[in-house]
Amino acid sequence: MYCKIFSVFLLVLLSVLIPVTAQVKYTINGTIRDAANGEALIGATVYIKEIKGGASTNEYGFYSITLPPGTYTLDISYIGYQPVEKTLTLDQNIQLPVELSAETQQLEEVVVKAEIEQANAQNIEMSTNKLEMKTILKIPTLFGESDVLRSLLLLPGVSTVGEGASGYNARGGSVGQNLILMDEAPVYNSSHLFGFFSVFNPDAVKDTKLFKGGIPSRYGGRLASILDVRMKEGNSKRFEASGGIGSVFSRLALEGPIIKDKASFIVAARRSYIDVLARPFVPILKEGGALNFYDLTMKANYNINRKNRVYLSGYFGRDVFRFDKTQGFNWGNATSTLRWNHLFNERLFSNLTLLYSKYDYALQFGKDDRNRFSWNSSISNVILKPQFTYFINSNNELNFGGDVTYYTFEPANAVGTTNGKAVDISLERKYNLELALYMGNHTKLTDAVSLEYGLRYSYFNALGPGTVYTYNDTIPGVRRTPVSSRTYGSGETIASYGNWEPRFSFKWQTSPVSSVKGSYNRMVQYLHLISNTTASNPLDVWNPSSNNIKPQLGDQYALGYFRDIGESRAYEFSVEGYFRATQNHIDYIDGADLLINRYLEGDLLSGQGRAYGLEFYFQKKTGRLTGWASYTLGRSELKVNGINRNEWYETRYNQTHNLKLAAFYDINSRWSASANFIFTSGTPTTFPTSRYIQQGILIPYNVNDSRNNVHIADYHRLDIAFRLEGKKMKNGKERKNSDYWVFSLYNVCARKNPFSVYFSQTDQRIPAGQPLPSSATQLSIIGTIVPSVSYNFKF
Repeated sequence: MYCKIFSVFLLVLLSVLIPVTAQVKYTINGTIRDAANGEALIGATVYIKEIKGGASTNEYGFYSITLPPGTYTLDISYIGYQPVEKTLTLDQNIQLPVELSAETQQLEEVVVKAEIEQANAQNIEMSTNKLEMKTILKIPTLFGESDVLRSLLLLPGVSTVGEGASGYNARGGSVGQNLILMDEAPVYNSSHLFGFFSVFNPDAVKDTKLFKGGIPSRYGGRLASILDVRMKEGNSKRFEASGGIGSVFSRLALEGPIIKDKASFIVAARRSYIDVLARPFVPILKEGGALNFYDLTMKANYNINRKNRVYLSGYFGRDVFRFDKTQGFNWGNATSTLRWNHLFNERLFSNLTLLYSKYDYALQFGKDDRNRFSWNSSISNVILKPQFTYFINSNNELNFGGDVTYYTFEPANAVGTTNGKAVDISLERKYNLELALYMGNHTKLTDAVSLEYGLRYSYFNALGPGTVYTYNDTIPGVRRTPVSSRTYGSGETIASYGNWEPRFSFKWQTSPVSSVKGSYNRMVQYLHLISNTTASNPLDVWNPSSNNIKPQLGDQYALGYFRDIGESRAYEFSVEGYFRATQNHIDYIDGADLLINRYLEGDLLSGQGRAYGLEFYFQKKTGRLTGWASYTLGRSELKVNGINRNEWYETRYNQTHNLKLAAFYDINSRWSASANFIFTSGTPTTFPTSRYIQQGILIPYNVNDSRNNVHIADYHRLDIAFRLEGKKMKNGKERKNSDYWVFSLYNVCARKNPFSVYFSQTDQRIPAGQPLPSSATQLSIIGTIVPSVSYNFKF
């Protein structure tokens, strides 16, 4: 029934739009690429002076514009590249592929022109941030290693609970409410080394885009944000090798043409070696212990002909943490993506994608086979995504398609062995099917008003085989116990949910340099990250919606003012306000047992959530000194029956004030400097309000049953870095290779920022009648300045 309703809605929309194209019109289309390596440029602008409008390239560098016959002047531009101007007479369909060359230091006035044509105030997107890789590579980071996820923390509305925390928080959402995509494949744990580094190798990343609001209808599955990371396709012009040697890990990337200008590849690898360097000095490492990570990113593409191109990409990464040769744990991701781009005609572009993604972890303790414990867990999925873009005319771009996702959850495959006797405490696998259809249209109503609207329908089905439980009703906040169970056969429906997800955005161009934008989106999340630790960790469990757990629903509203400043529009300012209301938000009873618990759902509670705030952003985009400042004033709260006396309380990741400064300065042709400063309010935590002593043991107690009733100390950190470019000339000739050094200082002020605070009591005997001493201890992950040096090269 829902498919029929969706089809009728799509047909009505097409019947309204297609008559606009009844008169004779022709189409200009093509792909815009980097002239040096053949990489497609995402978001490049094709501006047509005569109509004062145009189009931007999609994720594959493709654009299409339909116009009446006539003579037109096209300005084709992309930030950091030399714009190209072409004049043509349109009396037939024209294929116009374009290659843009990177800017040089002598082209400052041209670069400013490119900035004007891609001015933020003229774009309909809001609550969206895009970081160029050249910017990410300049940001000072821990151990001097550039990182995609850590760079996002300098953007407005993005935060983390502290160093060593996996993932990120967006607009008051939890880590599990962000969908992270690597070449469209979902990544369930995005971090290496407990959150200090991400799974994204900077040598292989082409484009990074974060959606915090105004999310297009083609995306779904998470409430707070979508992070879409696209990998390089590989140099189709010539062979290239690049990499770096740093304090913690080294990396190497190889790319080049398989068939010049037709097929290319890239292979990028990283491996940390801190445990290898420390082995002579650390006894646990001498005995077989390990602490390292490695990953491999690969991609190849083949241009079959003008209308067909295929891509194959993959990722495999793993973290290893061993106490000795037989004890420890490891975790990692594996993804693969197969894509086929097809051009049906001059205006209908399609992309068919087949995806596989898996995250798993494994633990093992015990020094012999007679006494040991082993546990492994995983989540995997297979996804099929047909997507279409129909370029109706210069004012309308229609996107439609769908996706089918099949999930397999293995919560715990666990066996404990004592004196040779094994006990299997494994949990059943879970199987789920998720379907979605979507449609969205980007339309320009007038020169001043543009709209982007869409609709998504998602359907989730929990499938057998499996045993499900019905729990008793009890006092909210108290563990529920199962009162009955039912076993389902293979393929039987255990529970199902269907939801409509409308999306709407508008832009009102109040002047050539300013605009007002607004958006609304409903997001639905059927998977839940089960974690009650301070920060997300590798052992967190993903759990699907079921007969006892409803999907999370989030409605977000945003309104903002955007302005480009200066004659050259070299400055950009924006302020956005947002409000998100959440239903069926997951939280936990006090003392919840989340690991290897057959009756986990009895320890879960659900309630309402709300997050709201203001984001301010100011950026200087050109000149020797560039950078930005962002400030977020926000609040994130929950209201769950059974917690905090059924009143609103702050989430663990709430930060009222969040200030970020980033600056980049070109000292001369070889030296450049960069710095960033972060200040955030302390995050909430739960402290006891009183205590009592039982048989010499101090027991903390929360009289008010309050949750997150105290804030830890504020967080602030200053980082600086200097970059030295290698010489351009050698023996009077220009070098074919390039290299540079990075010298960085992380946490310059040696600030001992708190990650958490815990309480303990003395283990010594106390004389009768004397008070039992206790202490509070602040845990700081990094409490000192961290200097580093790294060397990077390309040839």
